[in-house]
Amino acid sequence: MYEEIIAKLKFDDKGLIPAVVQDFYTGEVLTVAYMNEESLRITLEEKMTCFFSRSRQELWRKGETSGNRQHIVSIKADCDFDALVVKVIKDGPACHTGHESCFYNWLYHDESKTDFSIDALYELIKGRKTEMKEGSYTTYLFQKGLDKILKKVGEECTEVIIGAAKHSKEETIFEISDVTYHILVLMVEMGISVDDIRKELDSRHVVDHKVKQETMQ
Repeated sequence: MYEEIIAKLKFDDKGLIPAVVQDFYTGEVLTVAYMNEESLRITLEEKMTCFFSRSRQELWRKGETSGNRQHIVSIKADCDFDALVVKVIKDGPACHTGHESCFYNWLYHDESKTDFSIDALYELIKGRKTEMKEGSYTTYLFQKGLDKILKKVGEECTEVIIGAAKHSKEETIFEISDVTYHILVLMVEMGISVDDIRKELDSRHVVDHKVKQETMQ
């Protein structure tokens, strides 16, 4: 099925093609690596990324030693057939340094533009638990422990119900934001990642889609 596309790919004079690896859920660029035809075929067959190391001059399967494998969702070639975009669901950090992405060294950032994401907020909260920054409310919650965190989650859930019962959209948005933050704190406390939740919700989506198809038959 993919032989026609492979035949059109323009590998360079060393037999390589750049592959931009992207997080399927967040769209974040995780790394840029290189593939030759053999590693591309392995990737397609095993449904996990396999690259060609230019420094070691050998094939390497991502996560072979670290366990941080990348499961393939899609692979697309660009208009010139000389570059690939590979979307993956990752088992762990993409970078050997432990960072979620290899791209973490800022050259420039327009601070007037926000780059909010649930993942970024989760990482910030996780950092608070590690650093225990003095004066931080998040640090205070971690210091008080699980019982305090659970109490706050319960209180904020109640506030969501009250806001929604009043048919107040603004108040409900505010309270949902509060409960989301406290749930993220709970997740960090219990070692639950955002990807754990994504995978659980994704599995439910697959089941729901299958049931829907069976119902329509």
